This record gives sequence, C-alpha cells and structure tokens, in this order.
Amino acid sequence: MKKPHLFLAAQAVLYAAFLGLDLFLPGTGWDVPLKYLSILLCFFWSLGSAGNLDGKLTCTALAFTLLADLFLLVLDRWYGAGVAAFCVVQLLYLARIHRAGSRPLALRLLLRIGLTALLLIAGAALGALNGLTALTLFYFSQLAANFIACLSLGRRGRVFALGLLLFMGCDLCVGLSNLSSVLPQAAVLSLLPFARVGMWLFYLPSQVLITLSAGKLCD
Repeated sequence: MKKPHLFLAAQAVLYAAFLGLDLFLPGTGWDVPLKYLSILLCFFWSLGSAGNLDGKLTCTALAFTLLADLFLLVLDRWYGAGVAAFCVVQLLYLARIHRAGSRPLALRLLLRIGLTALLLIAGAALGALNGLTALTLFYFSQLAANFIACLSLGRRGRVFALGLLLFMGCDLCVGLSNLSSVLPQAAVLSLLPFARVGMWLFYLPSQVLITLSAGKLCD
C-alpha cells in the first residue's frame, strides 16, 4: 500500500506557499503555477490507485479537473469549457457512488433534477441566470447531490464525502465572488475578502481527500 506521507508533505508546502501569496501578495500571479502544480500532483498520485475501476474513475475525474483548472485558473478564459469539464467530473463521481451504493439510479437522478430545478429558479429570482450561470448551477447541483449520496456509503465513503464537502465550500466562495453585484452590499463587504482566499483554502484539501479516496469505495 502506498504511504501518502510524501504526497501530503509536498501538498502542505504548496498549500502554505500559495495561501501566503494570496494573503500577503495578492495579484502577483505567482500563486497560479503553485496551485496548478498541486492539482497536477493529485492526478499523478492517483495513478497509483488505478488498479480497480473505482481508482480508474477517480483518475479520469482528476484528469478532467486538470482540464477545468487549465481554463479557469491558468488561461483565465473559456469559462464555459472549464465548467463543462467540472460537470464531467461530477458525473464520474456519480458513477463511483452508484457502483458503491445500493440505491436505484432513478432515485439518484430524481434528486439531481430537483436540486437543479431549485438552483435554476433561485438564479432566475436573483436576475443572474444566463448560459454560463445555468451550466454552473447544473454542475453545483451534481456536486451537492454527490455529497448527499456519499453520506449513505458509511465509513468507506467518509474521506470522499469530506472532500466533496470542502469542494462545495470552495464553490460557494466562487459563487459569492461572482454574484457580488446582485447580493446585498453589506454581505459582500463582509464576506468577499474571505471568499477570495477561501476558494483555494477549501479547494486543495478537497482534491487531496478525493485523491486519497481513489480505489477505496469498491473493488
């Protein structure tokens, strides 16, 4: 069995480095290569857990995560393509959870349809609904549904569930930053500084935990 100590140590160094830049030297751009390197490291580490289908699904999902971060973080353009890649990530995680669980796929899909509808209605009520926002809300509904579904897996799904929970924390910070123009100004002024740092405060730990869960949901 692989010992994750070197992986965790390397990630801790990268995490401390880019958080320090975010906090004390924001806007320099030096944090971007460190952040992307940390996700690249998750992908390469996951390759060692690709001995079963669950591990292969996780590796593939992390490959799409790399693609999403290429658009959203490194290139900082083609956001629709980046969000679409994250949609694929969540569908791959749905496959992981469905293989490991016993609930009917129809029930899982019904939950996802309901969550998507609620989020789209909320986006429309805020006057923020457009093509990119609709795609983003679909993605987030899949992430939230995956977290809820993962809770039914018991102990074997705890690491993955915590990773998904932190993933949601990251996306809530992203949403707060992107919707600052339509949210109450008092909330924006008090929460926006945290949200800008909180994105990667939550995101890297989420990806590390998901990486560590590779190959462990089922054989």
